Amino acid sequence: MKVVVDFDKCNSNAVCQAAAPEIFEVRADNFLYVLQETPPESLRAKLEAAVRGCPNKAIRIEE
Repeated sequence: MKVVVDFDKCNSNAVCQAAAPEIFEVRADNFLYVLQETPPESLRAKLEAAVRGCPNKAIRIEE
């Protein structure tokens, strides 16, 4: 699986970071960083929670 972020939609509110801190990080520069573009299957549930929780629908999963 691969994490895809539409940075034009993302407003770096850190909801995804709260759901999946192993995958996402909003840094001091107020930008979202994807720490693991192809996370292990063991993080799928957290990634799915981040996708569902994103208020701007900026995150998706590619298989």
